[in-house]
Amino acid sequence: MVTRRGALAGGLGALGALALTGGAGAALVEAEVLPGKVWLDRTLGRCGRLPSAPPAPGVLRTRTFASRRRGTDVTVVTVLPAGVPSVRGLGVAVALHGYGATASSVVGSLALDHYLTEAVARGGVPPYALVAVDGGAAGYWHRRANGDDPLAMIRAEILPWLRGQGALTGRVGVIGWSMGGYGALLLAQTLAGGGGPRAAAVVASSPALFSGYADARAANRLAFDDAADFARNDVFARLDALGGVPVRVDCGASDPFAPMARRLLERLRPEGGMGEGCHDYAFWRGRLPAQLAFLGRHLAA
Repeated sequence: MVTRRGALAGGLGALGALALTGGAGAALVEAEVLPGKVWLDRTLGRCGRLPSAPPAPGVLRTRTFASRRRGTDVTVVTVLPAGVPSVRGLGVAVALHGYGATASSVVGSLALDHYLTEAVARGGVPPYALVAVDGGAAGYWHRRANGDDPLAMIRAEILPWLRGQGALTGRVGVIGWSMGGYGALLLAQTLAGGGGPRAAAVVASSPALFSGYADARAANRLAFDDAADFARNDVFARLDALGGVPVRVDCGASDPFAPMARRLLERLRPEGGMGEGCHDYAFWRGRLPAQLAFLGRHLAA
């Protein structure tokens, strides 16, 4: 799970501010004039509790292969609704994990098979497959100076493999959380370039977005190789590429990435929006039913 490095510093700053100014300090933190709102909201219990997953599990298929595009062994977890034995004849949504996570950990932490089964059984969504892939714990879902290229892996290795299994990959959905939320937007923009599968819909849950390279480096020096790398992969500079692609963005008001999420919402006017919550699995699970229904509707369109 990704948190901005500044969140801790902001929390400590808020402690000092509150000690000095009492109720007035709390009001300034609440209004985001003083730093520490994320810390304050978590302390006040505004982040919410982790929802219980729907009871019925789905089907999980795990595969590990040697990725040429990433230069390492990669795990792929295919998530199917209960009672569905394979991807044959199904639409596909690629699932991108957050910083420090893996394909297996994001499937387990979010109980994706349970939520997908529930979406199909009770949400009126036709069956489809969620395919979680390893993109590197700190790679930020774009080509790096060392040659690691997770998006090329998805386009050139994962999707052709799924097509060979009978999946419908002419149009694909994309969903991601935190670092993966950023990656989901970037992948959808890449697919919009033509010459291959197109993006049917994209969901960015608490996307880890930055206002510039200095902001990114201050929060996570591993996110981009340098300023030029950031500029090449700045999703705000390429928002026109999402024209015609249905987009959903969700973010908690107590998330350290909330200001950039608001900027994205203003630019794109997507489905979803801001809500009470933090940068954690409690918020992400709470939004899953609506997000999976959104993907399912557009994959079936």
